[in-house]
Amino acid sequence: MAAEIRFAKTHEWIRPEAGGLATVGVSAYAVEALTDLVFMQLPTVGRKLKAGESFGEIESVKAVSDLYAPVSGEVVEVNAALPNALETLGKDPYESGWIIRIRPDDPAEIEALLDRSAYDAMIGSQPH
Repeated sequence: MAAEIRFAKTHEWIRPEAGGLATVGVSAYAVEALTDLVFMQLPTVGRKLKAGESFGEIESVKAVSDLYAPVSGEVVEVNAALPNALETLGKDPYESGWIIRIRPDDPAEIEALLDRSAYDAMIGSQPH
C-alpha cells in the first residue's frame, strides 16, 4: 500500500516515497476551485524550501495562486511536462499531476500535516 497522502491547509499534498523523498502536488479541491488553468511556474532543482514558503505559482483565468511547500527540504525533481499539460492537474492530481519531488529535512514534518479525513473536514467547512 502506498504511503498516506498528507495535506497542508494551503491545499498542497505530500506523499512520502522510497529513498527518503516525497512527492508534492495540489489537491483536487484546489484545482477545481481555480478552474481554467493557464500557467504554472515551477521551482528550480536544488532549491531549498522552508515549510510554508512559496515555491511557484499556478494561474487560472480567475486568479494567480502561490504554491506553498508543505515541509522544508530540497527540490530534487520537477514535473517539467506539467506546465505544458495543465489539464493533467484536473484529470489526475495525485499521480501524474505531481508538481515537485523533495528531500524533506525532517520527515516527521509530514506526519504533522492533515490526514485525508481532517483535510476533507476542513474543505467541507469552506464556502464554495
